[in-house]
Amino acid sequence: MSTILSVEHLTKRYESGHEALTDVNLQINEGEILALLGPNGAGKTTLISIICGIVNATEGRVMVAGHDNVTAFRKTRSLIGLVPQELTLGSFDRVSDTVNFSRGLFGKGRDDAWVEQLLTDLSLWDKRDSEIMTLSGGMKRRVLIAKALAHKPRVLFLDEPTAGVDVELRKDMWEIVSKLREDGVTIILTTHYIEEAEAIADRVGVISKGKLLLVEDKATLMQKLGKKQLIIELRSPATALPGQLNDYDLELSPGGDSITYTYDVRAERTGITRLLQELQQAGLELRDLQTRQSSLEEIFVNLVNDQ
Repeated sequence: MSTILSVEHLTKRYESGHEALTDVNLQINEGEILALLGPNGAGKTTLISIICGIVNATEGRVMVAGHDNVTAFRKTRSLIGLVPQELTLGSFDRVSDTVNFSRGLFGKGRDDAWVEQLLTDLSLWDKRDSEIMTLSGGMKRRVLIAKALAHKPRVLFLDEPTAGVDVELRKDMWEIVSKLREDGVTIILTTHYIEEAEAIADRVGVISKGKLLLVEDKATLMQKLGKKQLIIELRSPATALPGQLNDYDLELSPGGDSITYTYDVRAERTGITRLLQELQQAGLELRDLQTRQSSLEEIFVNLVNDQ
């Protein structure tokens, strides 16, 4: 799989001395979906702005499809589509005019068939002659996506694309994202909805305080950093854990009706069989067993807190 976007030793330092990004390195493959997670002020928007050529880096460089985004700005910018957080649209502009104008900004000729397909896919075709001011917040967000795709970019940045969008529209948008990936578009998104990153991303990057903590395949990340837990439900509540179980990572529920055992899924032996035997020897009768795996959100919170 070829690399379409390469970020090398990227640093952004302002005159005040504040360092928004510190030595960020990132390689993104063609056709993948990368979810970039981080708290407010982590540097996500700064990183996107530098890659898109909106903000200048203090150090480092960005290559898009082999082109430097400073020395070959026009070429790299034509390869990129950006959906910003802010609803930056003209209130009195018509939807179709807005999308056609975006094509013109990139030197693209009129293509009514492409614009119609784009607006249809985004459920905007029946709104094509409507003024932007008459649209709902969710529909305006769709117009931003149409604008970003008007010139058929190879890389699409979605900066908090579903912020303020209702659940139904959010689901539609992720279906659109999946379809774009099938068409070969590389997608980098930032989101506060971690369950969405867990559902659609190929890889996950975590950024905090301007530093890229990691970029990892989603499944590998959850296996490497996620915890697995066995929840043991008891027939009768226990007031305390027997002393002979001190070697296990156990937690008794407040009501005493269940015990949680946390273990390493990568270990050669989980110790579950021996634990169950010792529970019975201690006179604790089991009612049911269930397991749970750490979510991506828990991993993210732990990484940021550790930093």
